[in-house]
Amino acid sequence: MDDQTHIRMLREKYENASGGDIFDPHFKKVAEAQFTGGDKRKWPFAGVPTLLDAPYNPDIINLPDFGGIDVALIGVPMDLAVTNRNGSRFGPRALRSVERVGPYDHVLRVSPMSEMKVADIGDVPMRSRYDLAQCHADIEAFYRTLVTAGVKPLSVGGDHSITSSILKAVGAREPVGMIHIDAHCDTAGPYEGTKFQHGGPFRLAVLDGVLNPRRTIQIGIRGAAEYLWEFSYESGMTVIHAEEVGEASIPRLIEKARQIVGDGPTYVSFDIDSVDPGFAPGTGTPEVGGLQPREVLQILRGLDGLNIIGGDVVEVAPQYDSTSNTAHIAAQVLHTILCLMAKAPK
Repeated sequence: MDDQTHIRMLREKYENASGGDIFDPHFKKVAEAQFTGGDKRKWPFAGVPTLLDAPYNPDIINLPDFGGIDVALIGVPMDLAVTNRNGSRFGPRALRSVERVGPYDHVLRVSPMSEMKVADIGDVPMRSRYDLAQCHADIEAFYRTLVTAGVKPLSVGGDHSITSSILKAVGAREPVGMIHIDAHCDTAGPYEGTKFQHGGPFRLAVLDGVLNPRRTIQIGIRGAAEYLWEFSYESGMTVIHAEEVGEASIPRLIEKARQIVGDGPTYVSFDIDSVDPGFAPGTGTPEVGGLQPREVLQILRGLDGLNIIGGDVVEVAPQYDSTSNTAHIAAQVLHTILCLMAKAPK
């Protein structure tokens, strides 16, 4: 076909088309969920902000089946368990304010909101802003109700201690495997009289019988607290230090992660401090020498097809980042986990 014929064909197809006219069947399905007619779609900066721009339905928790949703996006604005800088209680609000993430992942080739019924159901109701143990009791009770209704949770913290109580609900029927991306293993023991601290949720989860350590891989580990993580090694978790992660090694890392978790139910827990603070300074325990956002996304996308049944994004403390880049990276990771949940075996 000569150039003039090629241009003539393109003009016939596209010259009078609007921005909402998409012809490829795969892309058309995505576009139809975004455009309400012609080239009109919701402005990203208008309306009430929600997690991943999902429909906001906090009243759905009062329905016995949670309205038949497949995935609940949930905020857990609690940071009473931090050992350094606080502020991740504002993480859910920061991620809700991110305007442009999704609706489509060009690598995984999926628009999760078109494949599943998803809603932002608000924040976990907690009775006390002061009592850490009571907060964890409220978190566990809330997620047990959610999981019993057959809804898969995808959460935004809050500090990382929240994951132990989420896992008590998610892993109640059988211990789950886990892909854990973090600067820290978070398998330390109790500190200063409390078992609920953000450096130890995964020791608790293993000892509670809800997390299978031999189906757990921890990626991006670094920093001066290595001496606190002996439980990871003793229990049989696989620990991948940040220095082991690079462009050449990522395919092998993905293959190892897939082998470790297998085809069983798997949870994804992402701590924003896994990312180097040069990219994501807005966190309470920054560790220099971390992962790049592109590496994190490449690892996550390599999990395509695994049985991902839930996940969380934690430790975003937006007041330490004047650029909002930290929240934007976290929101992109949240969307990527949602894509993995959409592509998980039904």
